[in-house]
Amino acid sequence: MAPAGRAWRYARVLWELIRYDVLFACRGLRGVRSVGASRLSVPRAGSREVEAAIREAVSAVAPFYWKPIRCLQRSIVTARLMRHHGIAAEVVIGYRAAPFFSHAWVEVGGRAVSDSPVYQQRLRVLGRL
Repeated sequence: MAPAGRAWRYARVLWELIRYDVLFACRGLRGVRSVGASRLSVPRAGSREVEAAIREAVSAVAPFYWKPIRCLQRSIVTARLMRHHGIAAEVVIGYRAAPFFSHAWVEVGGRAVSDSPVYQQRLRVLGRL
């Protein structure tokens, strides 16, 4: 991937992280959720490569963000970027009742792309965004 393309992708990840924080601070999860359902652009070929590039960009930018990034924020940002590139990404929120545990991840076509597929098997789905 060209350095200019990578830099642009990193900047877009940073923008989406800031955008999430502002929306969540102003309107709560409803604000994030309503904006999180962005439209898909025209699907493009080579979506696995684009998925990998987006995951790499989110992972590279996250350690430099000024506050901890939780799984929901990371998943929403990842899904928004994938949707922008024509990938039908879906944020899934799952939980385990006892002992309580919850987690959010991104799925594309039923396949976990932002996390381990173990979460799909061990957690009950609470919701999909």
